[in-house]
Amino acid sequence: MNFTIRKAAGKDLENILSIYEKARQFQKEHGNPSQWEGGYPQPEIVQKDLKAGELYAVCRQTPAGEELAGVFMFARRPEPNYDRIREGAWLEEGPYAVLHRVASAGTCSGVGQACMDWSWEQCRNLRIDTHRDNYVMQRLLEKNGFVRCGLIDLREGGERIAYQKCRTAPGTLQKNMEKPWQE
Repeated sequence: MNFTIRKAAGKDLENILSIYEKARQFQKEHGNPSQWEGGYPQPEIVQKDLKAGELYAVCRQTPAGEELAGVFMFARRPEPNYDRIREGAWLEEGPYAVLHRVASAGTCSGVGQACMDWSWEQCRNLRIDTHRDNYVMQRLLEKNGFVRCGLIDLREGGERIAYQKCRTAPGTLQKNMEKPWQE
């Protein structure tokens, strides 16, 4: 499926909040009930991403016009939660981009893949994290060449599995790295 990715606009806000609500429900139904508790991401967070120009809409054309199929946050700046990694190490230091809050409207397949492909085109050093129970995202990341690097502790509490994809990562690093968080 062909998607276009563009910066989200204020007119998209209602649809974006609806997509995040659907994503929370999807996570609960697929064994990940606690990652986005309490209505996360709250409208204030979404509006902050929008105002910063870091919120992106995944769109597809339908006979009725443009449809928002997904949303994600992409930024070319350091993520404070990534300053310290434990039980592993980042594959490469230096400037990187981060992805957060990747969500699909659930109306078509391939939205997560489109986010990964577009992000890789923008920056060849990507970092992302996900919840231990978010098996859907873990599979998507690993399918797209992201490597589990260790664990990060969120400043607001909780831990996440940290992933990175970069050009210079040796192919054998993932196989040889001790990963005590895997079951």
